[in-house]
Amino acid sequence: MDDEKPVLEQMTDAMSSAADATKEAAKTAVKKVRKAAKRVAKKVTPKKKAAKKAKKAAKKSTAKKSAKKSAKKVAKKKKKAKKSKR
Repeated sequence: MDDEKPVLEQMTDAMSSAADATKEAAKTAVKKVRKAAKRVAKKVTPKKKAAKKAKKAAKKSTAKKSAKKSAKKVAKKKKKAKKSKR
């Protein structure tokens, strides 16, 4: 401690420097948490996108399959109709 400065002034300086140090520590902690959250988000979001793509592909394939099935059914009905006319 400085003997030239009054005790009150020394205490206020110590308190303000402690507050500044705490503020800086909090800032760095927040930055680290944000970085970690971004990393986690990057790991999670591709899975969601892949799941969406898989769902879309499944919908497309089922739509194609149903279209083929309905076309086959129509063809069978036409054949039956021709046979019944004979």
